[in-house]
Amino acid sequence: MADASTALSAEADDHFHDECGVFGIFGRQDAAAIVTLGLHALQHRGQEAAGIVSYDGTQFHVERHIGLIGDTFTKQSVIDRLKGNRAIGHTRYATTGGAGMRNVQPFFAELADGGFAVAHNGNLTNAMTVQRALQKQGAIFSSTSDTETLLHLVAVSKERDLNARFIDAVRQVEGAFSLVALSSKKMIGCRDPLGIRPLVLGDLDGAWILASETCALDIIGARFVRDIKPGEMVVITSKGVESHFPFEPQKPRFCIFEYVYFARPDSSVEGRNVYDVRKRIGAELARESPVDADIVVPVPDSGTPAAIGYSQEAGLPFELGIIRNHYVGRTFISPGDSIRHMGVKLKHNANRRMIEGKRVVLVDDSIVRGTTSQKIVQMVRDAGAREVHMRIASPPTRSSCFYGVDTPEKSKLLASRMSVEEMAEFIRVDTLGFLSMDGLYRAVGEASRNDEQPQYCDACFSGQYPTRLLDHEGADNVRSLSLLATGGA
Repeated sequence: MADASTALSAEADDHFHDECGVFGIFGRQDAAAIVTLGLHALQHRGQEAAGIVSYDGTQFHVERHIGLIGDTFTKQSVIDRLKGNRAIGHTRYATTGGAGMRNVQPFFAELADGGFAVAHNGNLTNAMTVQRALQKQGAIFSSTSDTETLLHLVAVSKERDLNARFIDAVRQVEGAFSLVALSSKKMIGCRDPLGIRPLVLGDLDGAWILASETCALDIIGARFVRDIKPGEMVVITSKGVESHFPFEPQKPRFCIFEYVYFARPDSSVEGRNVYDVRKRIGAELARESPVDADIVVPVPDSGTPAAIGYSQEAGLPFELGIIRNHYVGRTFISPGDSIRHMGVKLKHNANRRMIEGKRVVLVDDSIVRGTTSQKIVQMVRDAGAREVHMRIASPPTRSSCFYGVDTPEKSKLLASRMSVEEMAEFIRVDTLGFLSMDGLYRAVGEASRNDEQPQYCDACFSGQYPTRLLDHEGADNVRSLSLLATGGA
């Protein structure tokens, strides 16, 4: 027998789940409280669990909890236990390793020369291969997360100091990583050579901050300094910020889906305001896929900025024809088979007065499995819509992500097994249109997509992955294995 929580789980499974958020501060007495506020702003990047590690000049303090920041870190007793003037934090949605306390970050370990903590946004695509090599050397892993691999690589490195050992470690992993790490003397930030995931540097009255997005700086009144560059490692101490570039230079491949969905609309990433980009995406979509209609309605909340852009470009009224209930939690349970088909209405409800008798353009950010889109369309038809046309503010999602986003396997992605016409029939719309790849690139400021060397990581649309996927291909990571054997970079 299904219940409301089952229905909600099914709906949640039909969306991309945000990866993780990281935040750190160095040189502020209320460090843990500041990190808590920063993680509040980054809650959209992960709602499963959160953790904070602080250092008070003598010892490290660790708090990790399952649940939302506001439910677990707002008690004064928790903050009081996190003493010190430096701290790092992490908010998580499980992408690698599964759920459970043992996978909650930041990870912390006592190494030979002191405590060390690390928080990670992204996915390492050779972590299992490296872990097997480490286990053969006697390493014992306490989690199933790819992030713990970095702790072990730092621990076994034979380099002379922490900076060199950290560089040794990150040179042995592949994939996407934006890292924030903490030792007794320094805070380290690092982005992978392609810069797939975001990381920014900020300043709060002389205290240095690292965060996944600028919205986390805004909530605490901090000043945005700059983006950490792809392949850059910054080392923050009481003397200031040092910059290192431990990788061979590569052409950046920032995740273009950050602009479509993941980043908060009020953030700026890679020099572009996310809200502005999403409105431009909507305008491009209107030019590419116009339709005779009466109103433009967003599927809230992720479809809203693109719907505004579509409305303005098409000259059609923008209406909130669907209202979202923001207060439906995962613990909502109501037994009985009679509600098993009502999952979508627990989260969204049609605004009948705006929709009845109208030709409606529904704008959403993406289609994953298609089941939620199907229910949204039926709900709008039940509210009296004369026609329903769906427009998607991204190209068809045909491939899985291996860089820190929880996506279904390829065979379960609707666009990987159906044409656009077949998808339209499946979700029961009058017409269906997706943004083209070139349209998406125009919206982010490029003339078009360079098919030979794409300017962004767009693998979920194109299937062109910018790194090797060794763990997923079953291949051996010869480079990492040889480095582990010699202990040097």
